[in-house]
Amino acid sequence: MRVAVECKSPLLQKSLEVFLSKHLSSLKNCDIVVRDVRVLDDEKSFFIASSGECNLIKPFSKSQLILALERRYKEMNKGNLHYLNKIYQEDEDDDEVQSMGFDILEKRIEALTKEYQDNILRAVRAFYEK
Repeated sequence: MRVAVECKSPLLQKSLEVFLSKHLSSLKNCDIVVRDVRVLDDEKSFFIASSGECNLIKPFSKSQLILALERRYKEMNKGNLHYLNKIYQEDEDDDEVQSMGFDILEKRIEALTKEYQDNILRAVRAFYEK
């Protein structure tokens, strides 16, 4: 899912860019355009507002935003199920790579913690042996 952000509010613009950093794309290449102003003639438009008829009501969390965008994306591409399955397969592959990276990071943190603990115990023993 490729998303472009086009908001009048600079705060909302920046927040959405941070939330959607993995999905950001240019206006030309995007699947969905997130806006804070309703655009009726654009089928790619995803409208965010405080109330009324919109795709997502403010305030919202990152997970609410992603879920709402995924629902909208599915609605837009109901005929392209094969394409969606391919995209979700790629996302699952990314999750596996991230999981492997996390496991490596976790082992490295455990090793550093053990080393730190050993150094502290060595220092305490040296202090009390004097």
